[in-house]
Amino acid sequence: MAAGNNYYLMTSLVGLESLTSTPPLSTAALLGQIADQPRAEDLVKTLLLSDDLMQRQAILAGEIEHGDPTILTSAQLTDEEPLPEYLAPPLEGTPRRIAGDSLWVAYFRHAADVAEEHKCGFLQDWIGFEVAMRNALAEARAKTLGLDPNEYFVEPELGSSISFAATIGEWSAAPDPLAGLKVLDRTRWDWLERNDRAYSFEDDEIAAYAAKLMLLHRWRRLAQAAESRQD
Repeated sequence: MAAGNNYYLMTSLVGLESLTSTPPLSTAALLGQIADQPRAEDLVKTLLLSDDLMQRQAILAGEIEHGDPTILTSAQLTDEEPLPEYLAPPLEGTPRRIAGDSLWVAYFRHAADVAEEHKCGFLQDWIGFEVAMRNALAEARAKTLGLDPNEYFVEPELGSSISFAATIGEWSAAPDPLAGLKVLDRTRWDWLERNDRAYSFEDDEIAAYAAKLMLLHRWRRLAQAAESRQD
């Protein structure tokens, strides 16, 4: 869709002011508003899929009991139904030391294909950021355990050259895993604030809005998890 055609949509959406603010709408509701825009819908679905996969990972690890998926089904979150074929582990290469890494390899390859197909600069940049941060965390964990970090990297060729030294330092000093996850999401939010394509009114700006909205919902889940542990 042309840039000007997104003006009314973007101006009608409630602004996302801070990471701790209440999400003004659900991710499903956002998808409903762009259902007649195939390109924007494809970009947003690709982004939201990453959050569903994180919820799936948390459920299978026993960290949470239930999820709230937007793209996957509840049965797919619990591994009772197969994931879409495009998320099948790549056939080439050596088996991953961590089984879940194969899924993320497939996801980021899929996301990169979508970004290339639609010539979406925001999605390409977001992939670079996410891959780089994921691999920075993998390197920090591996070094702590005396392991070879190269065996835990996920699609490093898709990663950007951003330094995460400050984030890794704060994450390492976090008092508990939930606090550590909040450190990571604050870094994500700060990056989105700098790269949200504001006032471009292009599909890239819709995708950036979706990424922010996704992060607000994840922050709320983390806050609720922290509260439940205190009860």
